[in-house]
Amino acid sequence: MNERSSYTIDVQVEPRFVPDQSRPGDNRYVFAYTITLHNAGDVAARLLTRHWIITDSNGKVEEVNGDGVVGEQPWIRPGDEYEYTSGAVLETSVGVMQGSYQMVADDGTHFEALIPPFTLSIPRTLH
Repeated sequence: MNERSSYTIDVQVEPRFVPDQSRPGDNRYVFAYTITLHNAGDVAARLLTRHWIITDSNGKVEEVNGDGVVGEQPWIRPGDEYEYTSGAVLETSVGVMQGSYQMVADDGTHFEALIPPFTLSIPRTLH
């Protein structure tokens, strides 16, 4: 059994603009995103921490590190999924987020689940 198949968390992201909380005239653009984590490996694992890199279209970069997600450190069995929704506030109408989750498997192995880059954009901004 190779390590990749045993310790694999697939990350899916669905971002959306939140117009009722945004104030474009004040350079405040609020985005929500729903993340689905699927344990595609053969060992249960707990999400310990997160690391985000958020870049707006002005090139401003913000890094966020913290324990768990939305106040939880979910334990995900092989084949199971965990879903949560969170958000980000940008000073521009377009940005990119990416990062990683630091995981620990039930056998004590620490590994990283990469969050692929995804775009935050108000509707009809990008083609």
